[in-house]
Amino acid sequence: MKAIVYEEFGQHPALRSVPDPAPAPGGVVIEVDATGLCRSDWHAWRGHDPDVKLPHVGGHEFAGTVVAAGSGSGLPWVGRRVTVPFVCGCGTCTQCITGNQQVCERQTQPGFSHWGSFAQYVAIDNAEGNLVPLPDSLKSPAAAALGCRFGTAYRAVVRQGRVTAGEWVAVHGCGGTGLSAVMVAVACGARVVAVDISAAALKVASDLGAEATVDVSDVEDAASGVLEITRGGADLSLDCLGDPRTCCASVRSLRRRGRHVQVGLLPPDEQSPRIPMDRVVAHELELLGSHGIQAHEYPALLGLVESGVLHPELLVRRTIDLDEAPAALMEMDIPVPATPGVTVVKPESPKS
Repeated sequence: MKAIVYEEFGQHPALRSVPDPAPAPGGVVIEVDATGLCRSDWHAWRGHDPDVKLPHVGGHEFAGTVVAAGSGSGLPWVGRRVTVPFVCGCGTCTQCITGNQQVCERQTQPGFSHWGSFAQYVAIDNAEGNLVPLPDSLKSPAAAALGCRFGTAYRAVVRQGRVTAGEWVAVHGCGGTGLSAVMVAVACGARVVAVDISAAALKVASDLGAEATVDVSDVEDAASGVLEITRGGADLSLDCLGDPRTCCASVRSLRRRGRHVQVGLLPPDEQSPRIPMDRVVAHELELLGSHGIQAHEYPALLGLVESGVLHPELLVRRTIDLDEAPAALMEMDIPVPATPGVTVVKPESPKS
C-alpha cells in the first residue's frame, strides 16, 4: 500500500510503498476513504508522544470500509463503512468494562501506538469494542472528523463540560476541535464566545453560531475580554489549543463555580502550566480533562448529525491527496493555519 512514512522526528515525511497490514485475531483492516489532518498528528511527527516508534505512519481520525477481518471478530464487518474513536479500548480492563474506554488502561491509538491512517489501509484491534458503523447519509470526509476532533469536542462539551442551554461557553482556540466545540455548544443552546488569534478562524466560528469573539491579536488579556462580554465570566470554558497561555486564560475566563475543560494537548516541555489556584479555590472552580470519546457514545452523536442538529461537513474546508499530506503536516509548524477548519486527506488515489 501507499503510506506517508517518516523515519526521524521533525524530518520530511515521504510517500512510500509499504507492506499491507493484516488483521489480528478479533481485529480488522480498513480501507481508508478519508482521514483528517489533526494537530495531534503534528505532535506525533515532532516527537512529542513517547508511544511513537520510528519509522512511523501517522493519522488517527478516519472513515473507511472494512476489507478484512481476523478470526473471532464476531459481527460480519467486511464491507461495512465505519469510523473509530482515536482511543481504542482493549475491552477487558476495568475502565473498558465500566464503559470508559477513552481512558483504557491498555489503549491503542492508530497513528501513535501503531501505524495509522495516512495510508490506504489501517489495522484496528478489538473490532467489537472499537468500530462504529456509519450511516449511508454521512459521507466519509465529514465522518473522518468524528474519530477525533468532532467526537472529542462532543464529549468535552456535553459529558465533561455538562453544558446546559443558556450558559455562556468560552472556546479558546478555534482549530478543528475548537470549531467543533463551538458547533456542539451552540446546538445545545449555549451562548458561545470564540477566542483565537486568527480573524479567519473567528469568522468561521461566527458563521457556526458563536455569539461573540475575542481576537487575541487585538487585546492584551483574552480572559478579560471574555469576562466583559459575559458580564462576569463563562459557565464553561475549554482550552482546545493546548498552550499554557490558553489554559490559564480559560481558567481565568470563568465565573464563580465555573468549569474548565482541558482538551488540547500541551507540548512536553509545557505540560505543567501555572494555573491560578488561588482563583480555583476562592471561586470553587472545576478543572477537568477530556480525552476522546467512547465507541458506545457514537449513536447519540450520530443521531444529532442525522437529524440535522450537527453538521460536521461544514468543518471540512480543504481536501488534499495523500502525496500532499507531508507538506500540509509540516505547515502546522506555523501556529495560525492558512485555512481554518479541518483538512481531509483522500488516500485512495495517490499520484505517486
